[in-house]
Amino acid sequence: MIADAKDSNISKLELFDFPGGPQTFELAMKFCYGMNFEITSANVARLRCAAEYLEMTEDYREENLVERTEIYLNEVVVQSLEKSVEVLSTCEMLLPLAEVVGIPSRCVEAIAMNACKEQLVTGLSRLECESESTELKSVCLEWWVEDLSVLRIDFYHRVIYAMGRMGVRPDSIVASLLHYAQASLKGIGKCQIWNPARTQPTSGMVANDQKIIVETLVSLMPTEKGSSIPLSFLFGMLRMAIMLDATIACKLELERRIALRLEMVSLDDMLIPSVRNGDSLFDVDTIHRILVNFLQRIEEEENEDCGYESEGIGSPSHDSVLKVGRLIDAYLAEIAPDPFLSLQKFIAMIEILPEYARVIDDGIYRAIDIYLKVNITLSITYNRQFEFFQPKINLAIQIHPPSDI
Repeated sequence: MIADAKDSNISKLELFDFPGGPQTFELAMKFCYGMNFEITSANVARLRCAAEYLEMTEDYREENLVERTEIYLNEVVVQSLEKSVEVLSTCEMLLPLAEVVGIPSRCVEAIAMNACKEQLVTGLSRLECESESTELKSVCLEWWVEDLSVLRIDFYHRVIYAMGRMGVRPDSIVASLLHYAQASLKGIGKCQIWNPARTQPTSGMVANDQKIIVETLVSLMPTEKGSSIPLSFLFGMLRMAIMLDATIACKLELERRIALRLEMVSLDDMLIPSVRNGDSLFDVDTIHRILVNFLQRIEEEENEDCGYESEGIGSPSHDSVLKVGRLIDAYLAEIAPDPFLSLQKFIAMIEILPEYARVIDDGIYRAIDIYLKVNITLSITYNRQFEFFQPKINLAIQIHPPSDI
């Protein structure tokens, strides 16, 4: 560099954007003067980028710094999952030069490949793991999960994608997604992941980072039928997606996954707070869309099985519909006291389920009764939109006449 300078009397050379900063430059100079120092997984990426920056190649000296760092990367780093993760994490501050010399791509492939090898060596094949106890299975699945949580979301995305491509078990990937979400979504507060407040995050930059993380994690969720993602996690991510105004595709994917197992959902999970000002206390629209997805799934299942009656009674999916019917009636009773809940939304939630979803109507009686007690004018004027449910309203009014409200 000095030789190429126009001023032959130059006494000062400024190196702009030197990879790794002064400490890495000092190590590079020690290498030039033959002073001993150790190449480690903590400094090899910085040294490799510095060597590229300073053009320390074989053209100028045998076993120059480029060659020495390449040997360490190929013979030490890529052989170890832990070291590959550590090196990959140090590349965050070395872009784009680290990409030019191919360090991130090699680390990503090494992490995925080593995860596959460890999975086989330790007996984590699908059949062997399924035969083990739940406690042992949990230990087996999470041995590398914590290591990946230190990665930036774009690097993490590349690693998980590579793992899926190379055949890492979906349950292991799910365990990693859960841990990464719990570790990286702390900017808003861990409690808000599962019970988010109605207010938006104050920092736009933090909110955008969180939004990217949520959208990326949802895109990485395994699609295999055998993979089971906890429903509480799906609802937690859905709450975050709503609060952070994630993409429509992200929210719809979460709603679709929840709808596939709606009969196993708890009432507490369904009580999603609304984040829109002036709206009802709970996000009824989201639950309505989940119900639509669920009923579409039931219809598809019944169409595939022609041996059952068209109305679904007696079909394998009938039990699921009955469970969801009880769940929705309980949900309606919970949201009915909300004074901001519109009549249109309340009726839409009642009407969406088929008649055979309710063996008895006690649950819907109770929900309508609570709603009428809160909305006194409705109980007196009998809004025309309730005409379809007039028998139920009459019964509710008989139990709690307007004078008692």
